[in-house]
Amino acid sequence: MNPDLDVLALDASGQLALLAAGRIGAVELLKLALARHAQTHHRLNAVIAADLERALERAKAIDDIRARDGTLGPLAGLPMTIKDTLDVSGLPASAGLEAHRRRQAEDATVSALARKAGAVIWGKTNVPVMAGDWQSFNGLYGTTNNPWDVTRTPGGSSGGAAAALASGVTALEIGSDIGGSLRIPAHFCGVFSHKPTWGLVPQHGHVPPAPGSWQEPDLNVIGPMARSARDLRLLLSVICDGGVSPKAPPADLAKARIGVWVEAPGLPLDPQVRTVIETFAGELSEAGATVEFISPPVDVATLLDAYMVLLGAIIGGDMREKDLRKMEWMRPAAKIARSRGAGPFSWAATALAYTARHREWLAADAIRARLRREMEGVFATYDAILAPVAPVTAFAHSQGSFPSRALKLSDGTSAPYVTLLGWIGLATACLLPATTLPAGVSADGLPVGAQLIGPHGGDARLLSLAQAIDENVRGFTAPELKL
Repeated sequence: MNPDLDVLALDASGQLALLAAGRIGAVELLKLALARHAQTHHRLNAVIAADLERALERAKAIDDIRARDGTLGPLAGLPMTIKDTLDVSGLPASAGLEAHRRRQAEDATVSALARKAGAVIWGKTNVPVMAGDWQSFNGLYGTTNNPWDVTRTPGGSSGGAAAALASGVTALEIGSDIGGSLRIPAHFCGVFSHKPTWGLVPQHGHVPPAPGSWQEPDLNVIGPMARSARDLRLLLSVICDGGVSPKAPPADLAKARIGVWVEAPGLPLDPQVRTVIETFAGELSEAGATVEFISPPVDVATLLDAYMVLLGAIIGGDMREKDLRKMEWMRPAAKIARSRGAGPFSWAATALAYTARHREWLAADAIRARLRREMEGVFATYDAILAPVAPVTAFAHSQGSFPSRALKLSDGTSAPYVTLLGWIGLATACLLPATTLPAGVSADGLPVGAQLIGPHGGDARLLSLAQAIDENVRGFTAPELKL
């Protein structure tokens, strides 16, 4: 093997090709990943738990099978980490809570599928408590930093995963998303993620809900994160256990029709983020795609009202009883505030959503069904919608209460912290697939991602389009690591 080759700079497919060709062994590759982790851990704190002994044993066993020309899975010998909201046998499964850390966990369904495919799972990546933030910090493991700028967050809740990917500590990750938790970290760290169509990937073994649950919560999905679009497809084919092929040719950009959505009432967007996405749209057009700027594909106010109820009903189900009682006491005042114009991101909307009555949930679900029908008409015209992921680039660590936080835009204005739910709401509420891919670097020197939103069940086609963009327009750019 070329001694100058940085194996960890390759995507997972590239690393797997070296393994299959015998140019590197699984043990050697694992040791390289562990060395990168050791080099970066003091600055990033991305991987917060490890099972090195079992990982080395598994890597050696895979090397032995390969030496005998035995049958191996599609991820055979690839070292990888998994987000700490997903159970992995032999590793803590805390979701940021001490009460969960010492339990004996069995593999989540997706963890077992990755292991069956031959992955060498060696570590868990940091998350906010119960995946409930767009920053990754907790009292057990501390704060995870962004590889592009350690004074900033890598996002959440799959923040440790995105930081580990961007820094070369891992080539594949499995994350989850109910409020942007796959997409916002990918955007903040300049990597790829795929939020699957709801129901495509099994959720058993994800916390929340409570450990051991067989519930498949509404809105929530589990999906792949990587440094290339082809790797997203490969890992999705493993964790969905059928229905998506591990490899496919990229789409023909000359036949692609992309609607670009960058403006909507109630959804703030930093001018420098918008500039990057508009420039990216121009690059797609130059590459042959038909690109058109469009108005919001659905009524945004209606969408957000429904989404907040659907989301709040799920979050409320995991809240402590005393906290829910406080929300119940707020309902009368919240109803008055909403009738007087309080918006979907207000305290009033939050209180009503967390304590939603069944009839209120049914009304939101009926709106969701109508919006999904409207999106079918949009996708009769466009193969995908290109949209921002978040209003801003990665922001400085801010660990006060949610109401005390604000998003600062480059034009001097600010937006409420909870507006991070805005741009991701369409794909989540309507259960649509969304692939986040690098769109460029903003004026502040930080990565900007964009989400490609596709039709329900159109994951494979969406990933083919993302792969064409990755390979012909723009792909992953590694941050300069200061070790």
